[in-house]
Amino acid sequence: MSADEQTVAELRGLAEDWAAAIVANDAELISVFMAEEWVIVSETGVSTKGEFLDEILSGRLTHSAMDRIGEPHIRVYGDTAIVTARVTNTAHYNGRRFDADEWTTDVFRRRDDCWFCVHSHITPVRPG
Repeated sequence: MSADEQTVAELRGLAEDWAAAIVANDAELISVFMAEEWVIVSETGVSTKGEFLDEILSGRLTHSAMDRIGEPHIRVYGDTAIVTARVTNTAHYNGRRFDADEWTTDVFRRRDDCWFCVHSHITPVRPG
């Protein structure tokens, strides 16, 4: 396996582990995957790492499922990587259930031989 293939495999595994942490609703474990400057862009706007983790810690936001559909599209550019995948998930916000089918794009940066997500963007899949 080449160094590039190893990096792609590492990032694929990292994304899977992060999804498992989100389904476990473990804010401390979720934060391990995120850089301090991490933000997420969704249909509601931009949220910071602190805002996202506060929602998890409070119990207002929980996830009971997160499943990738197909293989992720991963590109590595030195110490930066972009991981795009289609994901279905079930979340609960303030007790109300939400089922989502969305495209996710995560931008990772390698620091001190570890990958951290610096930016996430989710786009709902168009019904059809």
